[in-house]
Amino acid sequence: MTLPVPAPPARMTGAAVTALGLLAVSTGSLESVVSPTLPMLQRELDTTPAQGALLNIVLLITGALTAPIAGKLGDRYGGKRVLTRLMAVVSLGGLLSAVAPNLPVLLLGQVLQGAMVGALPLSFIVVRKHLPPGRAKAAIGLVSGMFVGGSVVGLLAAGPVAEQFSRHWMFAVPTCAVVLCTLAVYRLLPTDAPGRALDTRFDWAGLLLLSGFLALLMLVLALSPEAGSAPVLFGALVLVLVALAAGWAAVERRASAPMIDLRMLARPVVWKSCVVTFVICLGTATGVYLVPQLLDVSGDGYGFGAGPTVIGFVLLPGALAATLAGPVAGIGERRFGPRAVVGTATVLMAVALLGLAALHGEMWQIVVGKTLISLANGLCVTALMTSIASSVDECDTGVATSLVLVTRVLGSAVGGMFGGALLTARTPAGSAVPAESAFVTGFLVAGVTAVLCLIVVRTLHNKGVTA
Repeated sequence: MTLPVPAPPARMTGAAVTALGLLAVSTGSLESVVSPTLPMLQRELDTTPAQGALLNIVLLITGALTAPIAGKLGDRYGGKRVLTRLMAVVSLGGLLSAVAPNLPVLLLGQVLQGAMVGALPLSFIVVRKHLPPGRAKAAIGLVSGMFVGGSVVGLLAAGPVAEQFSRHWMFAVPTCAVVLCTLAVYRLLPTDAPGRALDTRFDWAGLLLLSGFLALLMLVLALSPEAGSAPVLFGALVLVLVALAAGWAAVERRASAPMIDLRMLARPVVWKSCVVTFVICLGTATGVYLVPQLLDVSGDGYGFGAGPTVIGFVLLPGALAATLAGPVAGIGERRFGPRAVVGTATVLMAVALLGLAALHGEMWQIVVGKTLISLANGLCVTALMTSIASSVDECDTGVATSLVLVTRVLGSAVGGMFGGALLTARTPAGSAVPAESAFVTGFLVAGVTAVLCLIVVRTLHNKGVTA
């Protein structure tokens, strides 16, 4: 008996690819509206700098946890099906952010918006199923580029929209665009058949414990400036944090299909990359948080009193530098080796942070410093991901790169909350303006950490990290 030959998957039309690209633009715009308007949000929501720093972090953490889940579910149930449901979650998050009357509701909205990070791998799954290899690569490049372009649009548009209308509209406008583009994707994108993954298990216990650990870590860092007023409560939270970390480690060691295989950390090829990634992301997050705050304040001899629109334009060169950093790092890694690229990036990070600690009285100094920070981050992370992917066995690539991804989240969380805690601790009673020493200390500590990281960078080999 002859079995029927399955019909080939339907081909994507140009309109479907365009819909995916426009969805990437709208999600990229929604993702980037907080950075230039963070000081304004802190004032309107009456939050401390440490609490406001959470807004810079929660979306990143949700995204890091969502991306691997979305990819696996897309392979199992079909990319289009999971993508449209994921965008429903993002749209709900955007709606909550738009109507949020206070910080807790806005944080919940940002948590739900973080699901947008899973949209890119799902888009790639659908594109690869419905287009020939050549056109698939072009479509993937288009979608990736349009997400970056959307981030630039959000960076520039958030300030004028918030100043001319309100903070509610800067979330509402890109959210409406997400809803409309999701409907277009649902209508135009061919349905891809569910896959037949050999291993469909997922480490839900590990995911929940890691999520709890990261959430509590942010809370502990946010409360650290007032730890002296409630030492027993703060100590209890730290103990719970340690217990969650220990529980997660125990679950991951015993899981048959762990989310993160911690045994991989025993390899120098992995732990050295994680150390450098943590330091670079800590420095980046410290700069990402402190620079808009410094631009916003009007202190005695420091600060610029800039509004969200001006802040967006000041941050724009850094966003463009980060966009160019990926291709440049790829070329440099192939030509000079990862150690040269990572070493250059680490030096740039240290120079930028230490330079901002010493020189931050002119606008051009802020622009140059923030641009160098963004460039260094893009160069380093791209080179390390490429290096580690080529330095471990093919079957271990996903595990090793997942460890680096989690390290990026930890570094970003610690760096952002460190900056927020510093500003909160060094804001005089009865004043809303942090002392200049808070900014200097933040840049200085992150810069010195980058300098010390060069000790590890020196041990990297030009054909991969020394194993």
